Amino acid sequence: MRKPVRKVVFPVAGLGTRFLPATKAIPKEMLPLVDRPLLQHAVEEARAAGIEDFVFVTGRSKRAIEDHFDADTELNRTLEERGKMDALEEVRHSEIAPGRCFYTRQQVPLGLGHAVWCARALIGNDPFAIVLPDDFVQGKTPCLKQMVEAYEEVGGNIVAVVDVPRERTSSYGILDVEKDDGRLATVRGLVEKPKPAEAPSTLSIIGRYILQPEIFDHLEKQQRGAGNEIQLTDAMAKLIGNQPFHGLRFEGTRYDCGDKVGFIEATLAHALNRPDMADKVREMLRKYC
Repeated sequence: MRKPVRKVVFPVAGLGTRFLPATKAIPKEMLPLVDRPLLQHAVEEARAAGIEDFVFVTGRSKRAIEDHFDADTELNRTLEERGKMDALEEVRHSEIAPGRCFYTRQQVPLGLGHAVWCARALIGNDPFAIVLPDDFVQGKTPCLKQMVEAYEEVGGNIVAVVDVPRERTSSYGILDVEKDDGRLATVRGLVEKPKPAEAPSTLSIIGRYILQPEIFDHLEKQQRGAGNEIQLTDAMAKLIGNQPFHGLRFEGTRYDCGDKVGFIEATLAHALNRPDMADKVREMLRKYC
């Protein structure tokens, strides 16, 4: 029997330079989509997929992340005393249970592969998910839950994929596809940020992964790739042929919150999806459209 996916890694050590000066003192991952930080949206997606253990790979000046998912007894008591039970419920929902939240630091910015490698001792010999909070996915069924369901079908390694314009393949990890049923694509190769003319397809990996622990054997070698960084894509490519490897076309819409315009679009999409504010937001937008 294949092991269930119960652990997730959040690589959140980046400096957020594209959002300076907002991210000078606030981690980029703590910027809010309406009233919840990007990272909390990612944690809630992982919870919905059955994840139990949450591993955050952080850096210096990221203490706000630890504080956010901790219990604030003084705040909880104050809200309760003032009868603000709805706010209290929201705050408690942001807490991660004791013994289920782990932090480790990526001390040097050497790429996504290096950040994941920093979590090796906390993952051990278990399959695990990776969620990049910059990618906000909105859909009826959370993206990672769809991936876990696919993993239960085929096992091995799974990445979430979307089709991108060919001229943008140089910004993504791209799949070389052996066969494709329209939902799951069997992968025979991966290429990190290929030139458009050399891209084997336009299926690009977004920030959702389910990987087997053997990935750490390859990350351990610390080999540099594109951008002189330790690329996760390069290590994943070495698993192909030894383990099943698939790309999943998930149901939903992905928003790139690492981009300023993408962040604004994600905020609007999330607000318009909330019954408590959708009508007011539509009315507000009519002033500008």
